[in-house]
Amino acid sequence: MYRNRLLLLTLALLACALAYLFTGVKGSLEFALMFRGKKLAALLLIGAAQAVAAVMFQTISGNRILTPAIMGFDALYVLILTAAVVALGAPAYQQLDPGLLMLTNATLMCAAAVMLFGLLLRKGQGDLMRMLLTGVVLAVMLRSITGLLQRVIDPSEYAVVQAASFARFSRAETDLLGVSALLCCGALGLAWRMRHRLDVLALGPVASTSLGEPPLRGQRRALLLISVLVAVSTALVGPVAFFGLLVSALTYLVLPTYRHAILLPGSALISGVILVGGQWALERVFAFTTPLSVVVEFLGGVVFLLLLMKGLKR
Repeated sequence: MYRNRLLLLTLALLACALAYLFTGVKGSLEFALMFRGKKLAALLLIGAAQAVAAVMFQTISGNRILTPAIMGFDALYVLILTAAVVALGAPAYQQLDPGLLMLTNATLMCAAAVMLFGLLLRKGQGDLMRMLLTGVVLAVMLRSITGLLQRVIDPSEYAVVQAASFARFSRAETDLLGVSALLCCGALGLAWRMRHRLDVLALGPVASTSLGEPPLRGQRRALLLISVLVAVSTALVGPVAFFGLLVSALTYLVLPTYRHAILLPGSALISGVILVGGQWALERVFAFTTPLSVVVEFLGGVVFLLLLMKGLKR
């Protein structure tokens, strides 16, 4: 049953990709395919990274409401970006090699995520409201520090920070596609190797320990991979708060299973359909100037409220 659904999702993604590549082509077909192909690859990479990171984070946190963005990963990225601009200055920051900058961001996010979120998961697992409130407070604290730093820089430096602080699916950084694909595919490959361990970790710390899978070690490994995936996707397109939650909710709705061998590829396919199909519809069908990120954030926010209300009723 799940294989048939994965096949349908694959066909839907293929149809969206073909429509995105060939709809409304004017002028040179070769140039249009090269230009759109890079954007398509960036969208697929971003979608897979965000989706897999969200599913893995929900597994190790023990609930289906929390995502890396809600817990402050995006705020952490913006804080690192702002601190770099403050320390180096906007001209020096813009002259940095984009690939080196991405590697630096990924390294700092991995270290900070293991220290901050690893402790949070270990102390608050099983208590949904405690984890949710702590994550929200942590995100607010990181954003407050970021806001303080942004107030002490001049307008030109602030413009550089602002340009990188909002999601822009239509203007993904395709120049970073090579190094992004290398990092992302490596992290996705390691996540796929962890699929059976994630099945065990989803049972809870007591059950996973009795089955020979130390939960703390598994959480740290998963957090490292999540940090890399979030850092790469955020560097390509900017921070997106509720996209991972929207994708994970749809994944569990379409594929109601606990097997990560189904959930991980299924979430990547669903995210690809949302991003590629949504970008195609906005650009080619409706000719809207509204960014796709606005629509995604709105739908994700609605899903978050619905899931939170459903959890409180229980």
